[in-house]
Amino acid sequence: MKNIFPTHWQSLAESIWNRVPEDPYYQPRQPLWQPLEMREAPPLPDCSNTGPMVKRYVRLVQPFYPKDPHASYGKHVLTPSLALTSLAAATPEHWRVDWWDENLLHGPPPMEPLPEVVGITVHLTFAERACQLAAWYRQHGVKVILGGLHAMACPEELMRYADAIVIGDGVRAWPQVLADVERQTLQPCYRCEFDGDYGQEPAPRRQLISPHSFLTRASLMATRGCHNRCEFCFLSTGNLRMPCRERPPEDIARQLAESGEPYAAFLDNNLGAKRGYLRQLCRELKPLGKIWSAAISLDVSDDHALVREMSLAGCTGVFVGFESLSDENLIGARKRTPRVADYARRIQIFHDQGIQVNGSFVLGFDGDRKDVFQTTAQWIEQNRLECATFHILTPYPGTPLFRQMETSGRLRHRNWNLYDTAHAVFYPKHMTPEELELGYDWLYRRLFSPASIWRRRPRHASAIAPYLAMSLLYKRSNRLWHFLIKHDLVHAVWSPLVHWSRRRHLAFRRRLEAQPVHLPVANPAPAVISAGV
Repeated sequence: MKNIFPTHWQSLAESIWNRVPEDPYYQPRQPLWQPLEMREAPPLPDCSNTGPMVKRYVRLVQPFYPKDPHASYGKHVLTPSLALTSLAAATPEHWRVDWWDENLLHGPPPMEPLPEVVGITVHLTFAERACQLAAWYRQHGVKVILGGLHAMACPEELMRYADAIVIGDGVRAWPQVLADVERQTLQPCYRCEFDGDYGQEPAPRRQLISPHSFLTRASLMATRGCHNRCEFCFLSTGNLRMPCRERPPEDIARQLAESGEPYAAFLDNNLGAKRGYLRQLCRELKPLGKIWSAAISLDVSDDHALVREMSLAGCTGVFVGFESLSDENLIGARKRTPRVADYARRIQIFHDQGIQVNGSFVLGFDGDRKDVFQTTAQWIEQNRLECATFHILTPYPGTPLFRQMETSGRLRHRNWNLYDTAHAVFYPKHMTPEELELGYDWLYRRLFSPASIWRRRPRHASAIAPYLAMSLLYKRSNRLWHFLIKHDLVHAVWSPLVHWSRRRHLAFRRRLEAQPVHLPVANPAPAVISAGV
């Protein structure tokens, strides 16, 4: 189908909408809109008159973390924490359990009723907030258990703030922790390897989560671990050993069906690590008539038939870690991926099957020079990626990259709050830290601009309207997102779009099945909700 928009109208639209200069080294722009609630944690009140402690009552807490105004605030309410819902599922039945996420803008966790135990998941960027919460609860005699990635990377740092820390597989360790609390024999540290049977772990306890606060409660993890061990990734933390494990495909299909949600987000590091497993999973998901998105590695596109099966099973979008457009950078980071020259062809394979692509890019590799921002923006627009996510290279503690930067004296500081992939915490090789941050800022402004959104529109006219709806609502509506999050309206407002997306994708699947396997479907119509949300 020919594009229905004449060339002169395209040129006029681009000239009107393009508000981003071509030179990434412009003077710093006006700060992006970021309300206080999105950048600072809620104050902790003085709760000197709390009621009595409730025995065998545990509260699971997701600490607040500042939101980067460059990206969409919507991505923070895509799905609830899978770590906490999994811990809730592992909590013994004779324990009462509830859940609190500070990022839903309802204030700090309540002190009444006062729980006997509080479990807090800790990531690098909100480690300080987690420790504040831990100290706050311990003042009232509550037993505080800290776990998560930061507990593996910096256990000594957290032990000062907790009654116990859990290093490793928290779900397997959790029943033992609570049993020791009951016996008053709580140990300061619990270690549990990720070598158990992942398929035997209980399904996440999603019913604890408010149905209003998230786009979907169906956060799924079918596989755990990753075959890659990129030196910049948190999965390469020295103490972390996470062998690849899978849940039975029929169990994942059952979880999605029981969730009642039309859309699911797979949180696997790489859902396509084992193609035979992914094919079985697709065959289990297909009869459900749902839609879903997932992170995959680009080499899944080696198998055209598998990509087609993903689409027929409901896949509307994939998150792909391209990381860099330089083979030199990829080799240096030990990223096993197809060569950059083949990226465009593989993107088209997904597009031919109606699957949108959200590309993830890391900025600041030693091979990156000042032209990396301009080059990356032009490449993304040329290949019509529906969404892109950018990260400043960040050396996480415990990773090979951190040790390398520390040894060479290239770390600027150890303020973990700024290790959020939005700040340059090290000295780049071919630019200043300030130039790296300016380039990051410019890339987001460029790719989230109306002009860039228009340039990357689908080639088929029938897909343009839903693409623009997704892009403009997701990428350019942070004021709306703030309102929806604060007033628990995320699900209510997005639900009609999700259902519309699912209906369109079901119609698309019927056309796809009618086409020969080796041909792209005529008039593909990608869904509103993509992996970028």
